[in-house]
Amino acid sequence: MSPWSRSSWSHTDLLRLREGMVAAQFWSAYVPCSTQHLDAVQLALEQIDVIRRLVAKYPTYMTLVTTTEGIERAHESGLLASLIGVEGGHAIGTSLGVLRMLYQLGARYLTLTHTCNTPWADCSIADEPGHLPNIGGLSPFGTLVVREMNRLGMMVDLSHVSVPTMLDALRMSRAPVIFSHSSAHALCNSSRNVPDHVLRLLAENGGLMMVAFYPHFISCSESATLQDVVGK
Repeated sequence: MSPWSRSSWSHTDLLRLREGMVAAQFWSAYVPCSTQHLDAVQLALEQIDVIRRLVAKYPTYMTLVTTTEGIERAHESGLLASLIGVEGGHAIGTSLGVLRMLYQLGARYLTLTHTCNTPWADCSIADEPGHLPNIGGLSPFGTLVVREMNRLGMMVDLSHVSVPTMLDALRMSRAPVIFSHSSAHALCNSSRNVPDHVLRLLAENGGLMMVAFYPHFISCSESATLQDVVGK
């Protein structure tokens, strides 16, 4: 759909989602790390507002869902099941109350960090040479965040977090966790990717890793192909 189909800033649109038979889409409520300790909570709420307004504006294409049953109903109706995720734990402002309200507004996963440490969890940058961890994984409050997400039924997303944070979350979570957009560290030595020993624990946890189709995480270069994704 013009002009988005020709834009370098857009990889999809509603017509291409339908033509590609995409059944469900997580829309990410993302706010930059620069907003941490400032207006991150407000901006996250505004992002969720945008998602909800977008879905409401195109009811013949999509519908907001918050449950597996909702996804099934949307699929039966030929609608794109639209879900909300929040990318970056700084969006909760170190508040379990905010976390609970994000859930009430429809958020069904939270990425514990983005490219910045939070006061309660280390991000993947802490694993890079020359960087030191702030906490060394999850703080006691970070453990409370994971447990509260388990109680609510919100998925714990470990993309972007440090390896010690991955291990702490896998040990503390009482439910399967996800990596919403990561790749295999054994195939591409990026701090954003997941090492084999964590993948083995993820399998024991019953969780899921979804591969990020991004060249720097797939081939550690400027370009990558589908063969790089499936052929190794």
